[in-house]
Amino acid sequence: MLTLIENTLIQAPVQRCFDLSLNIDLHRASTARTGERAIAGVTSGLIGLNESVTWRARHFCVWQEMTVQITQMERPKYFQDTMLRGPFRSFQHDHYFVNSEGGHTEMTDVLRFSAPLPVAGRMAELVLRPYLRRFLRERNSFIRRIAESEDWQSFFPA
Repeated sequence: MLTLIENTLIQAPVQRCFDLSLNIDLHRASTARTGERAIAGVTSGLIGLNESVTWRARHFCVWQEMTVQITQMERPKYFQDTMLRGPFRSFQHDHYFVNSEGGHTEMTDVLRFSAPLPVAGRMAELVLRPYLRRFLRERNSFIRRIAESEDWQSFFPA
């Protein structure tokens, strides 16, 4: 099992960053290059504790589906999503949010995953590690850009 840790500093309130991270529509917008879309479960708006979503996306030129469930949540400090079904042997993603000085939010992702096949998986993990790190960084950069602008409001219609 491999672990990736990514820290992102965002000039926005912790609650905003937390809710944006749980927003299905924001996730879809942040992953436009993979054509990712929610096809089952919660497919729009905020996903909550014990709810699931099935994503369909193109990775490595192959269409794949992955169902994840929000398995733990302590609003607005932490939530965890866990793969129920998908391309990995295991996949668990912890999201931490801490109020920092000056109104910043420190957002930390801890992603643990194992490739699907034990022996060939070791080789796949050499490719997956940088791919998933880049995926996290792009998504977090998108969250930061939205959270720090007035655009965040478009993801929470009145």
